[in-house]
Amino acid sequence: MDSSKELIKATNLLLEISSLLMVSGANTVRVNLSIARFAAGLNFKTSCFISHKSIIMTLYEEDSVQSCTRVKNIPPHAINFSIISAISKASWDAVTENWTLDQISTEIEKIKTTKRYSKLTVLIAVSLAGAGFCNIFQGDYLNMLVAFISTFIGLIIFQLTHKVKYNVYIRIFLGSFIASLIAGLGIIYNIGEHPQAALATSILYLVPGVALINSFTDFLDNNIINGMVRFTSGVMTVLAIALGLFVTMIIFQLH
Repeated sequence: MDSSKELIKATNLLLEISSLLMVSGANTVRVNLSIARFAAGLNFKTSCFISHKSIIMTLYEEDSVQSCTRVKNIPPHAINFSIISAISKASWDAVTENWTLDQISTEIEKIKTTKRYSKLTVLIAVSLAGAGFCNIFQGDYLNMLVAFISTFIGLIIFQLTHKVKYNVYIRIFLGSFIASLIAGLGIIYNIGEHPQAALATSILYLVPGVALINSFTDFLDNNIINGMVRFTSGVMTVLAIALGLFVTMIIFQLH
């Protein structure tokens, strides 16, 4: 293959990988390290500017005047730690086993087609987690049942509004409002020994743990722009959750 065409192809592939990592919830330093390993395996050097919405990448050889710069927009994020782990492993294999560009491309295509858990599995697992948190906060079995049902229905609303492409913060507000509204009925009708525990834990599935943790690690690694964006996104999410809970408390006049 002509060297310039290979350089362009490699740049496009590495952009695709970096975008996939960002979408899946990787922090900035992990993206840079993984891309640097893939580039090193192909005997290239890379320089990246990664923001929350786009990536600018330049790929070059140290002993050549040729370089390639490309820009790629990042699609909406969909957290998937399995993809992050698989790409990280592939980047090490690419270096140790001297993978070609085609081998890397084939492996990334396999990773992209990795099946996610079904929506029903996610619904049940997240709802059980909500019930478990309720138990930690001294909720009895009736409170756990209320927490399970409210989380289940709230997450369904969250998924359906995603399907019809609602704004993410409206989706979070609706998910929080519906879940807390159902859990609030447990307080009104005094279901269980600690109905407040069900209300408090019914909205925990919306807490933006990944965004806040990544913002902290980005700050530590001096990726200030991404850290600020992720922190702001996390704060906006928390405010949307709080607003949904606040509306429920007004409706039921809870204190």
